[in-house]
Amino acid sequence: CGLGFDSPAPFTDGHGSVSLADALLVPTRIYVRPLLAALKINDSAGSPAIRGLAHITGGGLSENIPRVVPDHLAVRLDAKSWDLPAVFGWLKAVGRLENEDLARTLNCGIGMVVLCAPAQADEVQKTLEKQGETVSRIGVIEPRPAGGPAITIDHMDTAWAAKG
Repeated sequence: CGLGFDSPAPFTDGHGSVSLADALLVPTRIYVRPLLAALKINDSAGSPAIRGLAHITGGGLSENIPRVVPDHLAVRLDAKSWDLPAVFGWLKAVGRLENEDLARTLNCGIGMVVLCAPAQADEVQKTLEKQGETVSRIGVIEPRPAGGPAITIDHMDTAWAAKG
């Protein structure tokens, strides 16, 4: 792509001069404090509302999330439910990545996935937002048919088409 690490990041909106290195080397977010607050939420029977957590790092969305879901369940995400950050659209275009490669390798803007009981989803969301987090409801857990995929990401082609 002909850029050096000191080049302006080509995917920023032009506000300020962020170098490519600074834009790509943003430190990993730490979610401990907000999650500790949300982990205190229980359902009416006293069971924890949060049933699983997946920090989306190496392995992207499609490899990290299934690690915290039992084999008889599957995850169905909707790529239209969050905005793909510009850096990922740029990486997709420059690297000539398919959507599946993007989802398998990168977090695509989702740093932490919280799997929670549907009845407590509003309370979990409000608690995380009070802690300063941006929350997007990105999918559901559903029964997994025998031999079916552990994760499906719907609408990648349309949601991420203009990003690459």
